[in-house]
Formats: sequence, structure tokens, C-alpha cells
Amino acid sequence: MSEKKAVAKTKRSRKAKRQVSSGHAYIQATYNNTIVTLTDAEGNVLAWSSAGHCGFRGPKKATPYAASVIVKRVVEKVEDVGLKEVKVFVKGVGQGRESAVRSLNANGLNVTLIKDVTPIPHNGCRAARPRRV
Repeated sequence: MSEKKAVAKTKRSRKAKRQVSSGHAYIQATYNNTIVTLTDAEGNVLAWSSAGHCGFRGPKKATPYAASVIVKRVVEKVEDVGLKEVKVFVKGVGQGRESAVRSLNANGLNVTLIKDVTPIPHNGCRAARPRRV
């Protein structure tokens, strides 16, 4: 007699999402791409997205429209966490800078601080030699 062994499938319990009311939003806007990351106050990442991740290709990745789509997707990811207000840290010189900050406010997050953290050299490294064409 062949008896089929009952295989008990154990369901892995996911870690319970903790409730976070305030956090940080990091926007990296370059000439080629825009990346938005939402973290809690300690810096632990809650959600992130980028223009390439949202399906934009080539020069479309650095547009203001792409930045607004990115922010919309990130805010949807953190809905269950309960994020209400963010401090925004913007890095870079791309076109998506301002659009991303406006979209954060438009998508239901209260922006309490906007800080530009773009790195500026204080005459550190030696500049590359001029090109000969």
C-alpha cells in the first residue's frame, strides 16, 4: 500500500510593517536619471524608485514628467507605512529637481524642509587637461 505523505507547507510570515509618521525624502536628479528614496528618520529605506525603473528610456529619464511619475509610484509603495511628513534632501542639477518636490506635496506628503545637498568642490581635485580637437 502506497501512502502519500502529507507535506505541510509552512507559510513564512512577513515582517510586520511598522508605522512611520515622519521621514526623509532623498531626490537625486542628474542629467541622465532621477532617483527618489523615502526613508524613516534613522535613514532605513522604506521605498525607492527611479526613472529607469518606471520604464522611461534614454533622454526621457531626466524630464520633469518622469520625476512626477517616480514620486507617485514611491508614495503608493509607502501608503501602508503611514508616512505623513517628509524632509526633502535634493542632490544634483537635473530637470527633475523641482518637479519631484512639487509632486511629493501633491501626492499627500507634507514637506517640512527642503535642503540642497549637492556636493560642491572647494578646489579639491586637479581638473582634467583640456581636450585637443
